[in-house]
Amino acid sequence: MLLDVSLWSADLTRLGDEIRRMDPFADSFHFDLADGHFTPTLLFFPDLIRALRPLTGKPFHAHLMVTHPDEWTEPLLAAGVNCIIPHLETAPALRPGFGLAIAVETPLTSIEPWLDRVALINVMATPIGIKGVDPEPVVYDKIAQLRRMTSARIMIDGGIREHTVPRFRQAGADGIVPGSLLFGSPDPAGTASWLRSL
Repeated sequence: MLLDVSLWSADLTRLGDEIRRMDPFADSFHFDLADGHFTPTLLFFPDLIRALRPLTGKPFHAHLMVTHPDEWTEPLLAAGVNCIIPHLETAPALRPGFGLAIAVETPLTSIEPWLDRVALINVMATPIGIKGVDPEPVVYDKIAQLRRMTSARIMIDGGIREHTVPRFRQAGADGIVPGSLLFGSPDPAGTASWLRSL
C-alpha cells in the first residue's frame, strides 16, 4: 500500500516540521492546489512548494483542482514537483509521467481514451474539495472496474478512514492519499505500518 501523504491535513502553520515528521512514512507528498473556481477552496501554490522542496527527497505530487491546469504545469515543474495530476474533467494536455484525477461522479467511460497515457490515476472517493466525509458508496465498485481496465497505479483520495482503507485495497487500489488518518494519529508509525500490511 503506497502512501501519498496529503499536506492539506497537516498543521498549515508548521508545514516544514510536518513534512519532516511524516517523511519516514511517506512514499510521496501530495499537494492539493485549488483555484477557487474548479473547487471553492483556495489551497497551496508553486512558490510554497518550491520553499518546501529542499526538506525531503520524497517525490512531490501536485493534484490540480483547478480550471486551467495547463497554466500551472511549468511553474510546478520549476518548483520541483515530480508528478502533476490534473483532473480529467478539465481536459488537460498530458505529458509523459503525468497522472490523472477523476471525480467521484465522472463515469469511467470518460477515462478510457486516456488510460494508455498515464501511469497513475487519482480516484476521488468524495466530492472535490470536501474534507471529513466518508466515501461515496459507488466508489468501491468503481475502483474494481477501473482495476480491470488498466495496469496504471490506482490511488484513492478522500474518505481515507480505518474502516474504508481495507475495502479500497480489496477493490484493487495500489495506494491512498492519507491525511488526517496519519496527521491525527497518536502513533503515525504504527498507523503507517498497519496501512502497508494491507
